Amino acid sequence: MTSRSLAMQDKARRLIPGMTQLLSKRPDLFSLGVWPGYFSRAKGSRVWDLDGNEYVDMSIAAIGAAVLGYADPDVDAAVCSAVAKGVVSSLNCPEEVELAELLCELHPWADMVRYARGGGEAMSIAVRLARAHTGRDVVAFCGYHGWSDWYLAANLGENTALDGHLIPGLAPAGVPRGLAGTSLPFRYNRPEDLEKIVASHGDSLAAIVMEPLRSEMPASGFVETVRALADKCGAVMIIDEISAGFRYCTGGAHLVLHPVAPDIAVFSKALGNGYAISAIIGRRDIMQSAQKTFISSTNWTERVGPTAALATIAKHGRAKAHEQFARHGQCIKQGWLDIGARHGFSMHVAGMDAMGHFTIADPAFPAYKAYFVQCMLEQGILASNLCYLMLAHTDSDIDRYLSACDNAFAKMAEARDTGDLVQRLQGAPSVSGFKRFA
Repeated sequence: MTSRSLAMQDKARRLIPGMTQLLSKRPDLFSLGVWPGYFSRAKGSRVWDLDGNEYVDMSIAAIGAAVLGYADPDVDAAVCSAVAKGVVSSLNCPEEVELAELLCELHPWADMVRYARGGGEAMSIAVRLARAHTGRDVVAFCGYHGWSDWYLAANLGENTALDGHLIPGLAPAGVPRGLAGTSLPFRYNRPEDLEKIVASHGDSLAAIVMEPLRSEMPASGFVETVRALADKCGAVMIIDEISAGFRYCTGGAHLVLHPVAPDIAVFSKALGNGYAISAIIGRRDIMQSAQKTFISSTNWTERVGPTAALATIAKHGRAKAHEQFARHGQCIKQGWLDIGARHGFSMHVAGMDAMGHFTIADPAFPAYKAYFVQCMLEQGILASNLCYLMLAHTDSDIDRYLSACDNAFAKMAEARDTGDLVQRLQGAPSVSGFKRFA
């Protein structure tokens, strides 16, 4: 029974545009009418909904923020101690200096650090710094980089420019038309795309923005070419580590995946294990441009975020969390392929080991996804076609998850063979992309 959880969704639809603050947490992306939507508490790898139902969370791990697990005792103890001493005052907290020093030690190419509290605003800061440093306006990018005007401006010229960069259908309503032509997309592992942009816009290019990876590993020579093109035209190379950071090492994925260093890297999500903190790290001459443009906010100076980040980084490093992610993630991704083949589904599996996903090559995939969600919930597991890993996940969690996946796929195959997939749904088929939520 999820009556309280579903009632809260109805109330939220009346009071909050789009129901939630984050597109990725909207229940219709899973199965509206089935997905619980709200939690009463969370601990380790477990989540309890408003009706008291307990689930093993094998879904999105707070959209990748809970890298260690929910309510991690070490991080929470550090935060509680900081709260007891006061989180703000008319003076600055020393933790922001300690964290800056640590981030620069982890990334020897970086010299200075600025903070914010969310990934989107941190990316806006990084782009502002690049524009201030170069005196130019145009940004070339690949990947998903948030909600800000500089990014959505890519859709001012054509509404589908961002569709291949994670979330389709992102409408630029409210973005000034004057920003048209200032944000230009290129495809990951397609250096020829960027070469064309540099050839036509090199003199006005302020930044080249990219994720270290998302669904595919960097091809040989790709990142080197990006670095060379940035140097050639004088653009700032920005690596968006908001999703990939702390999945491959204690620090940025670029440290182990790329042979070259960026000029700026941006972190959020896993940096504070769910506490609000983001960091922009970079080379001194570029970061000092913060002093010739106005970048300032009261809540960027509170104590909780830096304290949580220090504790998160320390535990992540001690536990070598990324090694567990690789082991569990590879097991899950191979498990999906084996289970899909066993039940006659054409599977596509991709993504980082720590943040994998699967799709089924069938036009009815939105219905299959919703039925998968439903079948997994019936087995006490919060799941989607995405699986973001946490250090709190145990080997037994992984075994239980894959066994439940096998059971779910058996039911999906039965529904396929009997032709009654939609009739089996207790909720609605999942939706994808950005759509109005009535």
